[in-house]
Amino acid sequence: TPLTSIINYVDLLGQEQLEGKAAEYLEVLDRQSKRLKKLTEDLVEASKASTGNLNVSLEPTGICEILHQALGEYTERLEAGRLEAVLDTPGEEVYVMADGRLLWRVVDNLLSNVSKYSLAGTRVYLQVEQLNGEVVMSVKNISRDRLGIDAQELMERFVRGDTARSTEGSGLGLNIARSLTELMQGRFHLIVDGDLFKVEVRFWEIG
Repeated sequence: TPLTSIINYVDLLGQEQLEGKAAEYLEVLDRQSKRLKKLTEDLVEASKASTGNLNVSLEPTGICEILHQALGEYTERLEAGRLEAVLDTPGEEVYVMADGRLLWRVVDNLLSNVSKYSLAGTRVYLQVEQLNGEVVMSVKNISRDRLGIDAQELMERFVRGDTARSTEGSGLGLNIARSLTELMQGRFHLIVDGDLFKVEVRFWEIG
Protein backbone atom coordinates (compact mmCIF):
# COMPACT_ATOMS: atom_id res chain seq x y z
CA THR A 1 0.00 0.00 0.00
CA PRO A 2 1.11 3.65 -0.34
CA LEU A 3 1.36 3.96 3.44
CA THR A 4 3.58 0.88 3.66
CA SER A 5 5.84 2.36 0.99
CA ILE A 6 6.12 5.62 2.94
CA ILE A 7 7.04 3.77 6.13
CA ASN A 8 9.64 1.69 4.28
CA TYR A 9 11.27 4.76 2.71
CA VAL A 10 11.30 6.54 6.07
CA ASP A 11 13.11 3.50 7.52
CA LEU A 12 15.65 3.65 4.69
CA LEU A 13 16.25 7.35 5.30
CA GLY A 14 16.80 6.54 8.96
CA GLN A 15 19.85 4.53 7.95
CA GLU A 16 21.46 7.57 6.29
CA GLN A 17 22.53 9.18 9.58
CA LEU A 18 20.93 12.53 8.84
CA GLU A 19 21.74 15.49 11.07
CA GLY A 20 20.19 18.77 12.17
CA LYS A 21 16.79 19.78 10.83
CA ALA A 22 16.70 16.85 8.40
CA ALA A 23 16.95 14.40 11.30
CA GLU A 24 14.17 16.24 13.16
CA TYR A 25 11.89 16.18 10.12
CA LEU A 26 12.57 12.48 9.62
CA GLU A 27 11.63 11.78 13.24
CA VAL A 28 8.31 13.58 12.71
CA LEU A 29 7.68 11.61 9.51
CA ASP A 30 8.45 8.34 11.27
CA ARG A 31 6.17 9.10 14.21
CA GLN A 32 3.25 10.36 12.14
CA SER A 33 3.41 7.59 9.54
CA LYS A 34 3.29 4.95 12.27
CA ARG A 35 0.43 6.80 13.93
CA LEU A 36 -1.46 6.81 10.63
CA LYS A 37 -0.81 3.08 10.23
CA LYS A 38 -2.24 2.44 13.70
CA LEU A 39 -5.27 4.60 12.91
CA THR A 40 -5.89 2.66 9.68
CA GLU A 41 -5.65 -0.66 11.51
CA ASP A 42 -8.01 0.56 14.23
CA LEU A 43 -10.53 1.78 11.66
CA VAL A 44 -10.56 -1.63 9.99
CA GLU A 45 -10.92 -3.43 13.31
CA ALA A 46 -13.65 -1.04 14.50
CA SER A 47 -15.59 -1.61 11.29
CA LYS A 48 -15.32 -5.39 11.56
CA ALA A 49 -16.21 -5.39 15.26
CA SER A 50 -19.23 -3.10 14.92
CA THR A 51 -20.65 -5.04 11.95
CA GLY A 52 -19.94 -8.46 13.44
CA ASN A 53 -17.66 -9.31 10.52
CA LEU A 54 -15.28 -11.34 12.69
CA ASN A 55 -14.94 -15.03 13.37
CA VAL A 56 -15.94 -15.65 16.98
CA SER A 57 -15.21 -18.96 18.69
CA LEU A 58 -16.78 -19.08 22.14
CA GLU A 59 -15.30 -21.58 24.57
CA PRO A 60 -14.55 -21.79 28.30
CA THR A 61 -11.91 -19.13 28.92
CA GLY A 62 -10.04 -18.26 32.10
CA ILE A 63 -10.47 -14.52 32.52
CA CYS A 64 -7.98 -14.12 35.39
CA GLU A 65 -5.14 -15.66 33.40
CA ILE A 66 -5.73 -13.29 30.49
CA LEU A 67 -5.79 -10.28 32.81
CA HIS A 68 -2.57 -11.39 34.56
CA GLN A 69 -0.76 -11.96 31.26
CA ALA A 70 -1.87 -8.67 29.74
CA LEU A 71 -0.90 -6.76 32.86
CA GLY A 72 2.55 -8.34 32.70
CA GLU A 73 3.01 -6.95 29.20
CA TYR A 74 2.07 -3.46 30.38
CA THR A 75 4.31 -3.37 33.46
CA GLU A 76 6.99 -1.17 31.89
CA ARG A 77 4.49 1.26 30.35
CA LEU A 78 2.65 1.65 33.63
CA GLU A 79 5.89 2.19 35.53
CA ALA A 80 6.98 4.78 32.95
CA GLY A 81 3.75 6.66 33.66
CA ARG A 82 4.32 6.33 37.43
CA LEU A 83 1.18 4.24 37.74
CA GLU A 84 0.73 1.54 40.38
CA ALA A 85 -1.43 -1.41 39.33
CA VAL A 86 -3.55 -2.96 42.10
CA LEU A 87 -4.86 -6.37 41.03
CA ASP A 88 -7.65 -8.20 42.86
CA THR A 89 -8.74 -11.60 41.54
CA PRO A 90 -10.34 -14.69 43.12
CA GLY A 91 -8.03 -17.33 44.56
CA GLU A 92 -9.01 -19.75 41.80
CA GLU A 93 -9.53 -19.23 38.09
CA VAL A 94 -13.04 -18.32 36.95
CA TYR A 95 -14.32 -19.23 33.51
CA VAL A 96 -16.58 -17.50 31.03
CA MET A 97 -17.73 -18.34 27.51
CA ALA A 98 -15.57 -16.12 25.36
CA ASP A 99 -13.14 -16.04 22.47
CA GLY A 100 -9.72 -15.90 24.13
CA ARG A 101 -8.19 -13.92 21.26
CA LEU A 102 -10.93 -11.28 21.31
CA LEU A 103 -11.02 -11.11 25.11
CA TRP A 104 -7.28 -10.47 25.07
CA ARG A 105 -7.90 -7.59 22.64
CA VAL A 106 -10.53 -6.13 24.98
CA VAL A 107 -8.13 -6.21 27.94
CA ASP A 108 -5.29 -4.87 25.80
CA ASN A 109 -7.40 -1.89 24.70
CA LEU A 110 -8.42 -1.12 28.28
CA LEU A 111 -4.84 -1.25 29.57
CA SER A 112 -3.65 0.83 26.62
CA ASN A 113 -6.25 3.45 27.51
CA VAL A 114 -5.14 3.41 31.14
CA SER A 115 -1.44 3.74 30.29
CA LYS A 116 -2.07 6.74 28.02
CA TYR A 117 -4.61 8.77 29.95
CA SER A 118 -4.19 8.07 33.69
CA LEU A 119 -2.95 10.76 36.06
CA ALA A 120 0.71 10.11 36.91
CA GLY A 121 1.39 9.01 40.47
CA THR A 122 -2.00 7.34 40.96
CA ARG A 123 -3.20 3.77 41.29
CA VAL A 124 -4.98 1.72 38.65
CA TYR A 125 -7.40 -0.86 40.06
CA LEU A 126 -8.06 -4.08 38.18
CA GLN A 127 -10.54 -6.55 39.62
CA VAL A 128 -12.29 -9.79 38.75
CA GLU A 129 -15.25 -10.72 40.94
CA GLN A 130 -18.15 -13.15 40.88
CA LEU A 131 -21.57 -11.54 41.34
CA ASN A 132 -24.93 -13.31 41.06
CA GLY A 133 -23.80 -15.76 38.40
CA GLU A 134 -21.77 -13.20 36.49
CA VAL A 135 -18.05 -12.59 36.24
CA VAL A 136 -17.28 -8.88 36.37
CA MET A 137 -13.90 -7.59 35.24
CA SER A 138 -13.38 -3.94 36.11
CA VAL A 139 -10.64 -1.42 35.38
CA LYS A 140 -10.67 1.85 37.33
CA ASN A 141 -8.33 4.84 37.11
CA ILE A 142 -8.10 8.60 37.58
CA SER A 143 -8.03 10.53 34.31
CA ARG A 144 -5.06 12.78 33.62
CA ASP A 145 -7.32 15.28 31.89
CA ARG A 146 -10.59 16.88 32.91
CA LEU A 147 -13.12 14.86 30.94
CA GLY A 148 -16.04 17.28 30.86
CA ILE A 149 -18.25 14.81 28.95
CA ASP A 150 -20.43 11.89 29.94
CA ALA A 151 -19.89 8.18 29.42
CA GLN A 152 -21.99 8.03 26.25
CA GLU A 153 -19.94 10.75 24.57
CA LEU A 154 -16.72 8.99 25.55
CA MET A 155 -17.97 5.84 23.84
CA GLU A 156 -18.43 7.60 20.52
CA ARG A 157 -15.67 7.06 17.99
CA PHE A 158 -12.79 9.56 17.97
CA VAL A 159 -13.98 11.26 21.18
CA ARG A 160 -11.38 11.77 23.91
CA GLY A 161 -10.65 14.49 26.46
CA ASP A 162 -9.67 17.73 24.71
CA THR A 163 -6.06 17.78 25.91
CA ALA A 164 -5.66 14.10 25.01
CA ARG A 165 -6.05 14.75 21.30
CA SER A 166 -2.33 15.37 20.91
CA THR A 167 -1.42 11.94 22.27
CA GLU A 168 -0.89 8.79 20.25
CA GLY A 169 -3.84 6.59 19.43
CA SER A 170 -7.00 6.81 17.38
CA GLY A 171 -9.58 7.22 20.12
CA LEU A 172 -11.25 4.02 18.91
CA GLY A 173 -10.07 1.73 21.70
CA LEU A 174 -13.15 1.87 23.93
CA ASN A 175 -15.51 1.51 21.00
CA ILE A 176 -13.62 -1.55 19.75
CA ALA A 177 -13.56 -3.06 23.26
CA ARG A 178 -17.32 -2.62 23.61
CA SER A 179 -18.07 -4.09 20.17
CA LEU A 180 -15.83 -7.11 20.79
CA THR A 181 -17.41 -7.69 24.21
CA GLU A 182 -20.89 -7.63 22.70
CA LEU A 183 -19.82 -9.99 19.91
CA MET A 184 -18.94 -12.47 22.68
CA GLN A 185 -22.41 -11.94 24.22
CA GLY A 186 -20.97 -9.96 27.11
CA ARG A 187 -21.90 -6.54 28.45
CA PHE A 188 -19.70 -3.45 28.53
CA HIS A 189 -20.34 -0.57 30.93
CA LEU A 190 -18.48 2.73 31.21
CA ILE A 191 -18.84 4.88 34.32
CA VAL A 192 -17.53 8.45 34.52
CA ASP A 193 -17.70 10.43 37.76
CA GLY A 194 -15.65 13.63 37.62
CA ASP A 195 -12.16 12.44 36.76
CA LEU A 196 -12.88 8.86 37.90
CA PHE A 197 -12.98 6.49 34.94
CA LYS A 198 -14.27 2.93 35.33
CA VAL A 199 -15.03 0.17 32.84
CA GLU A 200 -16.92 -3.02 33.67
CA VAL A 201 -16.98 -6.04 31.37
CA ARG A 202 -19.54 -8.70 32.32
CA PHE A 203 -19.97 -12.30 31.22
CA TRP A 204 -22.07 -15.15 32.60
CA GLU A 205 -19.93 -17.49 34.67
CA ILE A 206 -19.68 -21.14 33.69
CA GLY A 207 -18.84 -23.95 36.10
